[in-house]
Amino acid sequence: MFIIRWVVGRIILLLNFVFSPSSPKRTAELQADIDDKTKHLSLYQLPACPFCVKVRRAMKREGLNIDLRNINKNEQYNDELVREGGKRKVPCLKITDENQKVTWLYESSDVVTYLQQFAR
Repeated sequence: MFIIRWVVGRIILLLNFVFSPSSPKRTAELQADIDDKTKHLSLYQLPACPFCVKVRRAMKREGLNIDLRNINKNEQYNDELVREGGKRKVPCLKITDENQKVTWLYESSDVVTYLQQFAR
C-alpha cells in the first residue's frame, strides 16, 4: 500500500507542476495589502495529498501567500495540529484573529471558500 501511495503521490505532484495555475498580476501595494490580511493564516498540509494540492492551487490562483506547514517534515507542526486542532487531518487552515483566538478549518472546499474572500 505504501508503494501505491508513493507512486500516486508523485503523479499528483508532477501533474500539479505541469498544470500549475498562474497567479494574478497585482500592484505591489495591493499584494502587500492582501499579504497583510492573510499573515494570520497557516495551512497544515502534506505535499502529495490531493486535497492539499487543491487548496494550494486555489491559493496560487488567487495570489495568496500563506504559511505552509508540512506535518510530516516537522513534528512540531504535527503535534500542534493534533493538540490544538483535535485531529491529524489535512488540509487544515489555522486562523488566528486579532484577539489571538484560534479557529481550525478542515475540509478543502471550506478552506478554498474561506480563502476566496481575501482575493477580492
